[in-house]
Amino acid sequence: MIKPMSQIYLFTSLVAYFSMEVGLDPAIPTYSGGLGVLAGDTLRAAADLSIPMVGVTLLHRKGYFRQHLDAQGNQTESPAVWSPEEFLEPLPPWVSITINGRKVSIRAWRYMLHGLSGHIVPVYFLDTALDENNQWDRTLTDCLYGGDELYRLCQEAVLGLGGIAMLRALGHRRVQAYHMNEGHSALLALALLSERTQGGSLQATTSADIEAIRHRCIFTTHTPVPAGHDIFPLEMAQQVLGEEVIRFLQRINCCSNDTLNMTYLALFFSRYINGVSMRHEEVSRSMFPNYPINSITNGVHATTWTSMPFCRLYDHYISEWRHDNLYLRYAISIPLEKIREAHAEAKQELLAEVDRRSGVRLNPSVMTLGFARRATAYKRSDLLFSNLDRLKTIAQQIGPLQIIYGGKAHPHDEGGKALIRRIFEAANALRGIVPVVYLEEYDMALARLMCAGVDLWVNTPKRPQEASGTSGMKAALNGVPSFSILDGWWIEGHVEGVTGWSIGEDWGLESNPSKDYVFLYNKLEHIIIPMFYGRHKAFTEVMRSTIAINASFFNAQRMVLQYLENAYLTSANHNHPDNHPESP
Repeated sequence: MIKPMSQIYLFTSLVAYFSMEVGLDPAIPTYSGGLGVLAGDTLRAAADLSIPMVGVTLLHRKGYFRQHLDAQGNQTESPAVWSPEEFLEPLPPWVSITINGRKVSIRAWRYMLHGLSGHIVPVYFLDTALDENNQWDRTLTDCLYGGDELYRLCQEAVLGLGGIAMLRALGHRRVQAYHMNEGHSALLALALLSERTQGGSLQATTSADIEAIRHRCIFTTHTPVPAGHDIFPLEMAQQVLGEEVIRFLQRINCCSNDTLNMTYLALFFSRYINGVSMRHEEVSRSMFPNYPINSITNGVHATTWTSMPFCRLYDHYISEWRHDNLYLRYAISIPLEKIREAHAEAKQELLAEVDRRSGVRLNPSVMTLGFARRATAYKRSDLLFSNLDRLKTIAQQIGPLQIIYGGKAHPHDEGGKALIRRIFEAANALRGIVPVVYLEEYDMALARLMCAGVDLWVNTPKRPQEASGTSGMKAALNGVPSFSILDGWWIEGHVEGVTGWSIGEDWGLESNPSKDYVFLYNKLEHIIIPMFYGRHKAFTEVMRSTIAINASFFNAQRMVLQYLENAYLTSANHNHPDNHPESP
């Protein structure tokens, strides 16, 4: 149990980072996948770099969910209940906001992230489970991405409006930049506007007021498909936020077709907007042509995602790597046998965990493919099984294979659940020839083992729907090459035969499934598997190059420094207001 601090200190913060989900620890299940883990990595890197940042998120007392898979791959769910008292410090200030015409009280819990430099970044988890609230309002911070549209909109009001109120109550009054990690927190702009006008009527807001708020807001979009953006019926939005707010949002064109679009709200109020890879910038500009969209490619927190065998290896050969991840470039001089030894140790750790979880004993000498993603249609986790007969032939004639899967389907995503069942069906059809294991409850702890312990990281999204992806970056930190569709970050990280291999040859066109799986099988059969078994030195050179080229760049240190230089410290003239739709 963390001892409570006796005093709430006043902070001068450069950045307040808002995210609906944040992944800090496997035992704190307040994340669903990539978006939350990225948020956690961002905050960790800020702590390492001594950047004065605070994080704001929701408590999610019941987490995302616990995944249960039966022998046929049918997924069921149960609440991921945890005890905040074991990990977080309750803070005394309570604030209230108006939702559905009534006051909802909010308190915060604090997690202190300690950086390598000794700098501390506090992360505030907002909580509505208070006796002062009615029964329904107490549940608003229970479930991540749970409930219906009304529940979701009320959660976003707690995050955006309640988050600003809580920062002020905790003494964070001199924040220079508000970073919205996706559009879930876009309502914070209205709270800032209310502060500026001292609670005056939104209808009296001027262009100067709007520009003043825009000067302080940064928006990162992660979703390259329209269906992934939060849109709420206007009648519901008026019920939750009030008639005056909706009239104002209609005035600034954030409402269309009788809906409130949270992405448009975030876009309108942000002076710096970015996608999460160069390709995603292009896709986002085509989706939102009236806004100046840049790109900062994602990165992962190096010391979090590097396995212990490779940490020891880097500590020995590149002692500066923890404080400056760019030093991983010098991995190119690490002896190949040392790379192989570290990987063999990481692989043994993974296979021991597979045995513990599933009772399946995989062979450490067999080439092991890893695939772990959110189970949803565009990720195409079953592409590897498009032609089972050919996969059997490759494994029998070219070299044996074994495959480890992980990933959850959202409880309401029936297509994602069907994908998991298809993988189980393929595993049964391949039994005795290609062992396939699907591990349930994929989380940060299992991700650390998988990204480090497999021999090849596979990614097969439907192009161009992968905004960035970060799992291949985690694999790179551990010398594991990627075998991936050219989309998201892999367009930037891919050097054929040097950092891994591409599935397909063109990243500018939409995916053609009938061609993609042929590319996949051809490279496995003719290039990758023969190299793994017959040219050990060449394969290890690819592993080493993966570290030196990709791990040294696709890390959270570089990413956060780019945000600092391009977004947090720049003036409003960086993206001139004339580039935005005309203010009212």
